[in-house]
Amino acid sequence: MILKKLVPVVLFLLVTCNGWCQSMKGVTGIKDTSYTTASAYQNDVKYYPDIEVVKEVKNVDIKEKRDVVYLKTGDRKLLLDVFQPTVSKSKNGIAVIIIHGGGWRSGDRSQHYPMAQKLAGLGYICFTPEYRLSTEALFPAAIYDLKEAIRWVRSKARELGFDSNKIAVAGFSAGGELSAFLGVTQNMPLFEGSANLAKVSTSVNAIIDMDGTLSFVHPESGEGDDSKGTSAATYWFGYAKKENPMLWEVASPLGYASSNTPPTLFINSSVDRMHAGRDDFRKVLFLNDVYSEVVSFDDAPHSFVLYHPWFEPTIKAMDGFLSKVFE
Repeated sequence: MILKKLVPVVLFLLVTCNGWCQSMKGVTGIKDTSYTTASAYQNDVKYYPDIEVVKEVKNVDIKEKRDVVYLKTGDRKLLLDVFQPTVSKSKNGIAVIIIHGGGWRSGDRSQHYPMAQKLAGLGYICFTPEYRLSTEALFPAAIYDLKEAIRWVRSKARELGFDSNKIAVAGFSAGGELSAFLGVTQNMPLFEGSANLAKVSTSVNAIIDMDGTLSFVHPESGEGDDSKGTSAATYWFGYAKKENPMLWEVASPLGYASSNTPPTLFINSSVDRMHAGRDDFRKVLFLNDVYSEVVSFDDAPHSFVLYHPWFEPTIKAMDGFLSKVFE
């Protein structure tokens, strides 16, 4: 079912108690550091003793500009980083926006600096934006922020030397879900935020989803189990799934998949629940003649993108996919 028909009711769902009142207990204003590369490694190395954390590199063929303000919302300045090939390096004209994970509540954009550096070394211009997490603001604030990041990136196409019609969004975990959501709701008024008055398109031309759920309400989904504590998605929505199931559905990328969805690459670990709804998403794309592909790593932990031996194959898959869809 295409949820676009239901979009007008979403604002009502966001503000009404509907029998339950939206919880703001997770909006603490205090940074949640529960998911970091170090904490993920400490958990995963017990089961994968041969893994190594991917480190940042210094490359004379890459120019970096960090802590660039792309949006001011109130007193908050949202930052991103730019990684681009030097003028002596051949460019492919493709921009990649890399979105970090962490359950919409934790994580940091710096976790994907190595990925941005590696892709920049291959000729891509990469951006790593931060966005408001659920400790600051509830859904859809992160969507509004990242739509503005897309606008900012598109506005810099001529200055930075890439094609404004060759913008890909790539994300890991919660960032993968966000990437998919951005791709299927491009230029949809409800999810544009107040900045949509700028009339700059938020369309993207490719999606790379690395272990991000495609649906919060799919039978395969593991989101919303609050039996052992408040789940990440419950914090983000401010409602448990049973309290406002329609909101959980409206926030799911799967419901918007259509002929307008960009070509999509899924890169997945062996943790099935982390890509809930993927196969149904691909069925919609197949029926609409939209290209998609899956790269799966058997016996890989959820945080595989942060480690060797999966980092290089991930980069290879991304490069191959982007080269194919933009050739």
